[in-house]
Amino acid sequence: MYQNGKKKIKWFLLIAGLTLVVFSIPELFGRNTGNSKSLGSVRDGQLENGYLLPYHGANFCYFSPMSYYLLDNAYTHSNVYHTILEAYRTCEETCPDIRFRLMELSHKTGGQMLIHRTHQNGLSADFMVPKKRGKSQSRFYDKLGLWHYLLEFTETGALTFDRSVTIDFETMGKHILALDQAAQENGLRIKKVLLRIELKDDFYQTESGQQVKQKGIYFAQSMSGWTNRVHDDHYHVDFEFRN
Repeated sequence: MYQNGKKKIKWFLLIAGLTLVVFSIPELFGRNTGNSKSLGSVRDGQLENGYLLPYHGANFCYFSPMSYYLLDNAYTHSNVYHTILEAYRTCEETCPDIRFRLMELSHKTGGQMLIHRTHQNGLSADFMVPKKRGKSQSRFYDKLGLWHYLLEFTETGALTFDRSVTIDFETMGKHILALDQAAQENGLRIKKVLLRIELKDDFYQTESGQQVKQKGIYFAQSMSGWTNRVHDDHYHVDFEFRN
């Protein structure tokens, strides 16, 4: 019985591994070429020829292998692709000691995504809030994968069950400024940023947050209760094409 049990476990692991490899083929061997096309809106849209963001770069990493390889949720419009990567390159200079976490973008062909109402046409992106403990970056909770969406922060940006960890609003502002600059260079602009309403005051008190406000980068002024609550562990950015 014991030997049979071991054989079943080995077969299960083998099948699971092969399944993972098969589902990961597009991400492992796909190439980004040509231009993307966004159809419809962020709430009711599709994406043609989506570009896949790299799983990691010099100062960033995608947050979940399941989301990346199995759910195909790291695709975006080609212009947004270049915007995100150029912004991270800027951050290598403006905040050189920070390692960022990129969260969900869009499905390979757009459309409805798990746990998201938007993200449907390749012009939306979620970014994990950078966190700090004292003056140093805190990355311990960045490793939770999809479970990170369940983290909760107080109205002043402290992690509810570990108050020594707080949102690094200054770094967040520097990243948004880099996104704004890169978006303009790629024919885009930031249409809207979603961040829990109660966190905006602390964000705007930072030097970079004041610069974001002066540039007129729009933050949602009100959101429904559920939408507001879930935008504390990450900030959501919608892009649009410049006229």
